[in-house]
Amino acid sequence: MTIVDQLNRTIQIKYVPKRIVSLVPSQTELLYDLGLESSIVGITKFCVHPQHFISNINVVGGTKQVHFNKIKALEPDIILCNKEENTQEMIEALEKIAPVHISDIYSIEDCLKLISMYGTLFSVESQAKELIAIIKIEQQKFQDFIIEQPKLNTVYFIWKDPWMVAANHTFINSLMTEAKFENHFQNLERYPEIDLDKDMDEQVEVIMLSTEPFPFKEEHIKILKRKFPKVKVLLVDGELFSWYGSRLAKSFEYFKTLRSEFLK
Repeated sequence: MTIVDQLNRTIQIKYVPKRIVSLVPSQTELLYDLGLESSIVGITKFCVHPQHFISNINVVGGTKQVHFNKIKALEPDIILCNKEENTQEMIEALEKIAPVHISDIYSIEDCLKLISMYGTLFSVESQAKELIAIIKIEQQKFQDFIIEQPKLNTVYFIWKDPWMVAANHTFINSLMTEAKFENHFQNLERYPEIDLDKDMDEQVEVIMLSTEPFPFKEEHIKILKRKFPKVKVLLVDGELFSWYGSRLAKSFEYFKTLRSEFLK
């Protein structure tokens, strides 16, 4: 079987993979929701959904550093990676162990294509089609809800010291656009550092502090509210803005709740 991943790399596989190592948390959750739990033999320490995985499945490291000897010992049929979350050096080493499938996600459409790819790759086409249908239904329901609502000029922080935001060419930015949270830094690329004193201005209406990768808390809301008293500041669930795959089905209802909160 010949498979082409999202980097247009061709992968040759003799049979449907039965032993999977997943090095991307959102993709691990996706595998579970496609009914592939029994095929997952290795995960990262950040693969926290579903919760019982951490105690039941071999943890082989993180997303940037892994124990190659542990992965090799698991005798995987395939290893699942992501261009952004895993390093090139890591992928090159993993290719010596087993075929590597790499995702590359910047939009909802990319996410749906990955689900379809997994449906074919792991012979779970019907489950993949059902999940895609659910996501599209939730997306349309949200668009019907939001159609008359205004755009909100928004800053989405992912890190502190230095302060870093999600900008253009990110999956987060695509979901912000979907939810009419207009990205104040959409003229910048990826995850730039910003200066709170120089780069923020009176156009900003909303500040989002993500729960990951930096664990923003209430104390950080207070800091920014003192600095920008006219701006609404709220903690947001980073997983629902950045985890593609099956979690996307839950994002749209969450965005509806968020918008209602910001428009009070």
